[in-house]
Formats: sequence, C-alpha cells, structure tokens
Amino acid sequence: MKTDENSPQSISARPAMTAAITEETGLTGEILHDLVHELYAKIRGDTMLGPIFAERVTEWGAHLDRMVAFWSSVALMTGQYHGRPVPAHTALPIDGAHFARWLNLFRETAQEVCPPAGATHVIERAERIARSLHMAVVQAKSVPDAVPSFR
Repeated sequence: MKTDENSPQSISARPAMTAAITEETGLTGEILHDLVHELYAKIRGDTMLGPIFAERVTEWGAHLDRMVAFWSSVALMTGQYHGRPVPAHTALPIDGAHFARWLNLFRETAQEVCPPAGATHVIERAERIARSLHMAVVQAKSVPDAVPSFR
C-alpha cells in the first residue's frame, strides 16, 4: 500500500475510529501487512499447519491480501473485509491443537512485528476469534449441517 505523510495508512470506512485505534495501539496498515506476511511465512513452514494450508491455498497473494483486509477490519475497524470465516473453517481437518499452534505463532509474530500496545490489541482479538472458530468447528463436527450457535 503506497502512502505519503498526508494520507492515511489504512483505507477505512470508519476513519475517526481507525485513527483513534492507531493512536492508541501504534498499529497501521503497514504493520498489519507485515504481521500477516510474517505469520503466514511461519505457518507455511510449520509441520502441523503448513500441510493444511498447502492443500487448500493455491493463490498465496490473494490469500494474504484477504488476510490483511481481515486483520485491518478486526484490529483497526476499517471495514475492508467482507468474508465469512466460520464456513471457511468448519470443514477443515482441525481441532484444538491446531488452534493452539496457530495462536502460539500469532502471539510470537505479533510481539516481533507490532509495538507492545498493538501486539496486545491484536493478540486479544486473535484469541477471541480462535475461541469462536474452535467452537464452530467442534459444533460442525458434532452436528454436521447445523448452523453454529454461540450461546
């Protein structure tokens, strides 16, 4: 993403909210780009997670762009992501150990790439998302074709 000193670092549907979060956390679109790219480089080389992605992701550039948009929406409230992550995960051959491994890689990468307040911010969100997706995967496996219920 090309920016100059007078332009926002993240295109946002909610610029005031995004600016406030950036001010509070130090996160920018560029930092989230680096986080996603570093994280997925680790995931691709991981013996547990790498094969799951290798079987499903054929166009890594598009996948990374989608994940940058996702984390921009989650962390900076930009509204850039318009996908459905639950159905994308419920059919995968994953369980709690996969989510734990993903979270460990995410935490490690966030602490390497993000400023401290930004790392805390994205890690809290990643933990919530992983918990929700794990619940959806468990429910989908126990009751196939059911719509996930988060009660």
